[in-house]
Amino acid sequence: LEKTPPELAGDIINRGIVLTGGGALLRGITDLVRLETQVEAILADDPLTCVARGTSRLLEEIHRLPAETVSFRVS
Repeated sequence: LEKTPPELAGDIINRGIVLTGGGALLRGITDLVRLETQVEAILADDPLTCVARGTSRLLEEIHRLPAETVSFRVS
């Protein structure tokens, strides 16, 4: 949070942190994140697939975003 832009840090503090991926399933990780950050932390619904599903949704709707907000870099 120390390196997070202020407008995003405010959202994180107000709305909390959603844990995703396999690491989110580690026993006690949600409590540890809460303790270390002093910010509410919750486990995402279906943490193993939620990022892939969200990315798929974004790609289906990417044409709706203003061109200046979309940037692709192939490495």
